[in-house]
Amino acid sequence: MLLIGALASGCASTSSSLGASSALPTAAKAAPTASRTPAPSPTETPSQATTAAAAPATSPAAAPSAKPATTAPAAPAAVAKPSTKAAPTLAPAASTGTNPLHTNIVSTTFWVGEIFNASLSDGSQVCSTYSSQWAFKHTGVNLGTTAQSASGCPGSIYGGCDGVSAGSGNSFTCSTEARDASNGYFPKHQPAPKENPFYLDLPFDDVNDATAFQQRCQVIPWAAADNAATGVNHCADPGYSYMKNHWVKLTGPNGKVCYGQVEDAGPSSGSAYHDAAYVFGTNDARPANTDFSVDATQGAGMDVSPALNGCLGFAELNGSGDHVSWSFVDRSAVPAGPWLTVETTSGVS
Repeated sequence: MLLIGALASGCASTSSSLGASSALPTAAKAAPTASRTPAPSPTETPSQATTAAAAPATSPAAAPSAKPATTAPAAPAAVAKPSTKAAPTLAPAASTGTNPLHTNIVSTTFWVGEIFNASLSDGSQVCSTYSSQWAFKHTGVNLGTTAQSASGCPGSIYGGCDGVSAGSGNSFTCSTEARDASNGYFPKHQPAPKENPFYLDLPFDDVNDATAFQQRCQVIPWAAADNAATGVNHCADPGYSYMKNHWVKLTGPNGKVCYGQVEDAGPSSGSAYHDAAYVFGTNDARPANTDFSVDATQGAGMDVSPALNGCLGFAELNGSGDHVSWSFVDRSAVPAGPWLTVETTSGVS
């Protein structure tokens, strides 16, 4: 949520569900009303399997979010509830072993630097749930800093945009754009990104959501292996995320397969970002979220970046009717492709 009082909501996106905000003590997204990825306010003290966990940072840097779908990035659009449209179906892909396949999931689109609704605490992608300076780290563009008094992304640098930007200060806008294979689905109107343009979010914020933080080492399948690989048990460390940068394999509406990294949390109908049953479940459960979808049978279950939108062949540039199948994958299983041109390795900050 960008300058709630300082920036206009120039990047409204009804099809996106805002992503979570960063868990940093410096610039935190406040928990949203009913949109992308709000930062939860811890109500319990997290505890892990092997060590007593300290509660997540008291001032999360950003909050998860979830947006409704709109066709043009203009004024903030009202949150869209599922409609009666029939849901398109996807041909089930093969099982991925220890990484269960999630089929026919509604996906909306979001983008770094987007301002979904400047009046909402999570109405901006200037920060994410894992990075208080997401837009700046992704683009290197600095047009100013969000006021510390802002209810969303206070202290975050704005101006970075994974799309088409215009103006500055109160008139700054960041809208999405169509991407194609001619340049590897990279931005057409911005400097080369410093982090992976193939990014997405899922509704499990293992840093800012107290419930997710408490559960993460029990439900995230790769947590133990990550601890072993790093030689450090991070279960009780609120400055470490097992979700950020993890790879996901996605199959689009027309069967095209692409890969992306988790860089935010969302979507959510409220402020809960701990949907472990959907994100890690083995029974192809529907998301707990019930909003931001034209599919009457389910709400949106993830947001993808413009690069993934183009790569997967979405019918809508910024809608709420495209469906995907997806599964987590290890980095070693990610094949060559434009998604490896720039890989994000930064941690929680």
